[in-house]
Amino acid sequence: MIAALRGNIFEKDGGKILLDVNNVIYELNVSMITFSSVNDKGLFYITEIIKENEYTLYGFADKNEKKLFDSLIKLNGVGPKVALAICSTYTPQTFMDIIANHDINALKKIPGIGPKSAKRILMEMGEFEVVFEEQNPVFNQALSALESLGFNKNDIVKALNGIKSDNLEETIKLALKKLSKDIK
Repeated sequence: MIAALRGNIFEKDGGKILLDVNNVIYELNVSMITFSSVNDKGLFYITEIIKENEYTLYGFADKNEKKLFDSLIKLNGVGPKVALAICSTYTPQTFMDIIANHDINALKKIPGIGPKSAKRILMEMGEFEVVFEEQNPVFNQALSALESLGFNKNDIVKALNGIKSDNLEETIKLALKKLSKDIK
């Protein structure tokens, strides 16, 4: 299993990157966000999809984007193509905000997703627990504190998404407000 590849960009074309890793060139399918974020060199977190007659690599410049992609392809009716379209349209944080707010119209803007698929994704993503790596240690502390109060981890993550505070007490208060709205 390939976890990540680091190398020089050999070629970029239409959502694919050819990555030269020690004179071995790998073809990576990438989101448009990753595509536009890399220049000459790059580190890509890899998801491998192996089928009977196909071996495909998906590369992501961001770990959270990879986590989102991996979660999406587990959903019923969402394949790599649609998952990549989602990752190309929204950042992981924005997508999780869309899920938390049940914004079906935002989902329908993604190529390949109609009303039925959007409803199914909203419903099924609510059951998945996608915890993104946060650079802010306050996020992790607030998550632990709220878990110790008995809240569901998935609900906590949804509540914490979008809170931009470096103050632990303030973050917990804001998250509790969001969580209490969901309970009512």
